[in-house]
Amino acid sequence: MAGREGRFSGLTTRGRCLLAGGLATAACSVVLNERDLLRVGAFVALLPLFALLLSARTRRTLRVDRVLTPARVSVGSEVSVELHLRGAALLGSMRLADTVPDAAGPQPAAPPRFTVHRFTGRGSAVITYPLRPVLRGVHTVGPLFGSATDPLGLAEFDRALAGPDQLVALPRVVTLRGLPAALGSGDGTPGAARAHQGHGSSDVLTRPYRQGDELRRVHWRSTARYDELMVRLEERPWRGGITVLLDRRDAAHRGLGAASSLEFAVSLTASICAHLIARGEPVTVVTEDGAALTGPSEVPGLDPVLDALAALRPSARTDLGGPELSRDTDVLAVLGAVAPGQVEGLLARRPTGGHAILLDTPTWDAVPAPRGAGSTAGTAAVLRRAGWQVTVAGAGSAPDVVWGALTSGAAPDGMQVTVL
Repeated sequence: MAGREGRFSGLTTRGRCLLAGGLATAACSVVLNERDLLRVGAFVALLPLFALLLSARTRRTLRVDRVLTPARVSVGSEVSVELHLRGAALLGSMRLADTVPDAAGPQPAAPPRFTVHRFTGRGSAVITYPLRPVLRGVHTVGPLFGSATDPLGLAEFDRALAGPDQLVALPRVVTLRGLPAALGSGDGTPGAARAHQGHGSSDVLTRPYRQGDELRRVHWRSTARYDELMVRLEERPWRGGITVLLDRRDAAHRGLGAASSLEFAVSLTASICAHLIARGEPVTVVTEDGAALTGPSEVPGLDPVLDALAALRPSARTDLGGPELSRDTDVLAVLGAVAPGQVEGLLARRPTGGHAILLDTPTWDAVPAPRGAGSTAGTAAVLRRAGWQVTVAGAGSAPDVVWGALTSGAAPDGMQVTVL
């Protein structure tokens, strides 16, 4: 019995009823010895079987390919999805439904569901629909399911016509300008340019004296040459680059979805990396536990950094302790909420000489911070006393404004923050 159900599983309710009626009619015609009734019964019984054969032929010959253009796109940008159908001519209609997660941005008023009534003369059809990812990540588009019926609705088949494809939604990148003091290779001199200085160049780079510079950094030989006070920038022409530390701890962030503080931190990190790499700086991105998302980016460029940030997921880690951050590199940390005692873990890895963008995470969520959480201003003060340059960003801050505050020492969006 199970075998029979599997054999005729492609028939619709109408087709099953017609098949049963035809067989009953044929049986009655034998009892009544009516040949005309037998012909009618045979025709009625064979009609759904013929529809089932046509449906199976369509199922065997139909092929669908999905093309995403482009397959890597920034959050909020549009992606065109094309479904290329090829196969035997359709004798009925075919319903298609593509599986798309909400984060990939299908239009709520027009989900990717379609009905195809016929192919072109070449036995093909193309269906196009748009996506606009609203959240970064590696999204799975598919599988594509199809359901085809004959013109009389006697037989149908349901099957997966195309497997899944990946859509990479990259974090949004904002254009930044300038560099904070003492970050990178020095006042507008890209690291790549410095690395290509000849062997005969001096190991000492200088710039004009600015108010607040220490007198011990004055380079007297250059001062005599240029007839103005000059200070040393860096005694080593080759630097280890810049390490960007991204705090992805789930407990350190607030908000949901694209409006969360974590997504702001990822977008800000992506913008910083794009800016530094464009200036020729070698950049390494690490998480709060010291794990490197990418290696030095001089060779691979920005794409591997953006791909790694797109796939980044929150961490269950609660502290900021970890391996020591190399003193041969500059450190720029994008931090979430830091509870009392956690900032010491970061300072143990880098006692002094770092830069930090501290997110005022309570502004991302109306829910009060849990008891025991440290204040953003207190954490910033501890970092500054340790010699870090710090700026604070709130939920209403734009990445370029926050970066400008760190560069100039001003407070973003009216915050009373002083960068030391």
